[in-house]
Amino acid sequence: MRKLLPWLVSLLLAITLIVVVTFYFWNNLFGDKKKDPDQAAKEVAENVQLEPISADEMVKVTSELIDISTNLADTDYVVKVSLSFQFDTEKAKDEFDKIKENEIKPIVNRALWVMTPEEMSGTKGKDQLAAGLINSINGVMTEGKLLKVGIKGFIMTPI
Repeated sequence: MRKLLPWLVSLLLAITLIVVVTFYFWNNLFGDKKKDPDQAAKEVAENVQLEPISADEMVKVTSELIDISTNLADTDYVVKVSLSFQFDTEKAKDEFDKIKENEIKPIVNRALWVMTPEEMSGTKGKDQLAAGLINSINGVMTEGKLLKVGIKGFIMTPI
């Protein structure tokens, strides 16, 4: 019996390991399929209803980043962009103003670095940029939410 005990323990451990690995792969292969992040963002954007606000209220919750210049994914092209950001509260705007130089500009630069000149030529690419910025910036905001990104100025030129 003493010689048989290590073999039994090893056999039980092997069976347990096989069962655990099987369940793990079964859930990954046949379990709930996760949605595409772009599709999830579209669904969330469809559910958002922006209420019209007065011009005075808009000024209180809007901030700007002006003249950000950087290369695109194709380093032969340079882009210069000015953006406006509309928030849900004044606290969110104040927080944004405090972190825009150190946190927000790098986020905008990273978003531009992955875009090609062809993407940036049409409105679809610019809308994609705005949606990506909303998702990225809301990830760093603690006080409120970024509701809207507007492109105020855009210049793209080859070097």
